[in-house]
Amino acid sequence: MNLPKFLLADNSNHPEDIFVLHTEYPRFLINLKDDEVEWFEDLSDENEQELANVLESLIEEAGSFYDEEMKKYE
Repeated sequence: MNLPKFLLADNSNHPEDIFVLHTEYPRFLINLKDDEVEWFEDLSDENEQELANVLESLIEEAGSFYDEEMKKYE
């Protein structure tokens, strides 16, 4: 199965939260309400500066993905 790069996630126990799941390496779940990130990968062996740049870009992409998805509902 080919998964999309980003998925919207929802949970009735957290009705105020907005979750976006990144399905490619490095996999993570971000709560756009407070930018809290849960990583599903061990990133301790990665180059810190390179990793920081990649992660910043991916988090920005997650926010853009959410904004584009919400435009489709308007």
